[in-house]
Amino acid sequence: MQAGILAAAGILVRIIGILYRSPLVAIIGDEGNGYYSTAYTIYTIILLISTNGIPSAVSKIVAGLMAKKQYRNAHKILMGAFCYVVVAGGLASVFCFLFADKIVGSSSAAVLKVFTPTIFFSGLLGVFRGYFQAHGSMLQTSFSQIMEQIVNALVSIGAAIVLMGFVKNSDPSTQAVYGAMGSAMGTGAGVLTALLFMVCVYSVNRKMFRRRRSKDRTTEDLTYGQVFKMIFTMVTPVILSTCIYNMSSATNLEIYCEIVERLKGYTEAQATTYYGLYSGKANPITNIPIAFATAMSSAIIPTISGSFEKGDRTGTKKKVGDAIKTTMLISIPAAVGMCVLAKPVVFVLYPQQSTLDMVAGILRVLAISVVFYGLSTLTNGVLQGTGYVNKPVIHAAISLVIQTAILVLLLVFTNLDIYALAVAAVCYSLCMCLMNGLAIRKKLGYKQEFIRTFLLPAIAAIGMGGIALASYKGMEWTMIAAGILEKGSIQWGINCICLAVSIFLAVLAYFAMIIKFGAVTKEELKSMPKGATLVRIAGKLRLL
Repeated sequence: MQAGILAAAGILVRIIGILYRSPLVAIIGDEGNGYYSTAYTIYTIILLISTNGIPSAVSKIVAGLMAKKQYRNAHKILMGAFCYVVVAGGLASVFCFLFADKIVGSSSAAVLKVFTPTIFFSGLLGVFRGYFQAHGSMLQTSFSQIMEQIVNALVSIGAAIVLMGFVKNSDPSTQAVYGAMGSAMGTGAGVLTALLFMVCVYSVNRKMFRRRRSKDRTTEDLTYGQVFKMIFTMVTPVILSTCIYNMSSATNLEIYCEIVERLKGYTEAQATTYYGLYSGKANPITNIPIAFATAMSSAIIPTISGSFEKGDRTGTKKKVGDAIKTTMLISIPAAVGMCVLAKPVVFVLYPQQSTLDMVAGILRVLAISVVFYGLSTLTNGVLQGTGYVNKPVIHAAISLVIQTAILVLLLVFTNLDIYALAVAAVCYSLCMCLMNGLAIRKKLGYKQEFIRTFLLPAIAAIGMGGIALASYKGMEWTMIAAGILEKGSIQWGINCICLAVSIFLAVLAYFAMIIKFGAVTKEELKSMPKGATLVRIAGKLRLL
């Protein structure tokens, strides 16, 4: 249920993100989107290195201590984590501001400097989120994420319009840079809003936390030396793992721009514009279903950590199996749906005709990675929650080397161009989930059930994809035959209607097939978020 709450918020956040990116890209242009995407990629890496692993670390350590009812020690971890992010986040912000010109191209440096305060605020926000997640409550994190994204959307669009107005008589590249700077301001405003909300939530609950600490009968209080040792021991592998896991984006950016500019004669503006199509348009769409796996990972870390600390191996393995199956039930049909309906989906979000086919093609390739990224993200959380925090670091490093070699070969010896980035992403995510799966099997003695977790959902998803494509094309051909549409063209509003109907039919078809095929039992359906409602619907449809 907690994973469901966090997943719903994560998916909503990503939907808002995609919806506001469409008008924003229309304002700042593909060139401005390229500058923003370049700076955002580097900002993400710096954030990961400095403080972004702190929520998972705090969540795991505090959950383990609370399972033993050590509330005073849990509070010390909270205070120690704040000290950590103040130092690490502060240093990272200063570094980012001072060396922005050396890290990215001159046009993106100004955008990267706007991101610098956000690094510091994000660290503080991460501590609060990890602390509440350790208590088994995802509501605070979920609500703060939604607030963050809404403010981000409003400020990004508003600031981009205002800043571009200041340079409206300048050349297009200057206007694009200022528009990207406005978008970066929105990111900072969103994080600051979420931080203030979490501060208020903690203040409201402070008395309850204090009462619980006063009733703590633990005889062994941690010293602050031990606290910082625990934080560093847990945070460092998590940060390294997450950093390397996401460093593929920065590596891909650097390799892509370097090769296409040197070997294929692209200008900086052309290279960043094409990269923006990949990272600013196609990639965010795939992040919507991956949000469910991210939420499941965040939710499973404290609960697995608690059961693992108590020595409950059977319970731990059951939770792992349930989490993987639930994630695959979402990820597999999402991947198929994005593949067969790539162009209609892109047209709804980014109706720029000049890049529509290219972005749709990239999305079709990236759709494959949805399943692999979903599984690798979840298994990262399993390994971290059971104390094997070094494994994801090693696996991420190996995967990064493999995908980098593949990307270089594809760019140099083929004409795939921007599509090579999508192929490399698929290879990276595949390597990660394979190595994580082997590690979980070896360390926990966990054996993955295959037929009902992967095969049956895949068969149902393929059938669903056929229904989705047939219904969309059927409505399109009907409108052409009726003279409403001309052959070879489709209006944005009609595309939205056809897409919505086809998705609705596809969801119903998939729901029916996974039950009829036996991929999901009645008891498993009940255990899912809104499970009772799903069982009633299945009963009325005579599926159960």
